Amino acid sequence: MTDAHIVMEDVRKSYSMGSTTVTALDGLSLEINQGDFAVILGPSGSGKTTFLNVLGGLESPTSGAVRVGGEDIASFNQQKVTQYRRHQVGFIFQFFNLLPTLTAEENVAMSNEMVNGKGFDPSDMLARVGLGDRTDHYPGQLSGGQQQRVAIARALAKKPALVLADEPTGSLDVETGIDVLKVMRQLNRETGQTFVVVTHNSAIAQIADRVIRVGSGKVHNVIVNDMPFEPEEVDW
Repeated sequence: MTDAHIVMEDVRKSYSMGSTTVTALDGLSLEINQGDFAVILGPSGSGKTTFLNVLGGLESPTSGAVRVGGEDIASFNQQKVTQYRRHQVGFIFQFFNLLPTLTAEENVAMSNEMVNGKGFDPSDMLARVGLGDRTDHYPGQLSGGQQQRVAIARALAKKPALVLADEPTGSLDVETGIDVLKVMRQLNRETGQTFVVVTHNSAIAQIADRVIRVGSGKVHNVIVNDMPFEPEEVDW
């Protein structure tokens, strides 16, 4: 019996641009276990973002299997893909994507409403990311690091089995980025949710359970780290 939560087999994704075909994923195969804090490393143009979009159900692969929790999401129709994104996946982006006219608590509550209130209490979730005293603040009243913590709380509030993060510290200074990674790692351990973090910052790999290096749309190598560093222990 495998512990794999994610299994991608020979996944290909191509785009037509006029008379040219661009291949973003070129036979990518990998496994990520349930509860892993996995980091996907690669330079710009290596296929990292396309990989995340395919895994999150935002794009369909041209071919190949994408199994999450035993189900091949590549075979889902639009309705099933929408349900998958709504109930099973939490997204954390580099640029927060908070609604400026809603408070921190209201932004998080939107995620809980997607699952008919069956997720975490929004105020409790904000307290878990260290923002219990900022629940009634609007995004414009929060620092970049605080906004990213709200985004993390929002992603986890609906209790998704899978959390996908695209360059979550890319727009933050080093100290704030470390704080955000500490929150993400702590929540990963507390909840047992699988985290997949896409980045070009190789230092982040030191805190991961599994490091997957990609290039030209393929997996180059996989490192399983039995003793990952804590974010504050890494030489940033």
